[in-house]
Amino acid sequence: MIIPVRCFSCGKVIGNKWELYQTMLESDYTEGSAMNAIGLQRYCCRRMILTHTDLISKLLQYNPQERSREQFRAQFRQQP
Repeated sequence: MIIPVRCFSCGKVIGNKWELYQTMLESDYTEGSAMNAIGLQRYCCRRMILTHTDLISKLLQYNPQERSREQFRAQFRQQP
């Protein structure tokens, strides 16, 4: 979802490094060299960045109110 602010294991701040990491990957850095350049040396912090999946853009496509309106309309139509 959203990149965690701190590493779960050691507590180092990593939330501010996600966008820089993404831009470095787009400019033909490898994952390891990008994390080295950012300053992520500990394997726990590297794990946090490497295994993060950015789902927020996919979740923003769905509107829960739209679904509830359609369900309400369907229930209302079924009643006599």
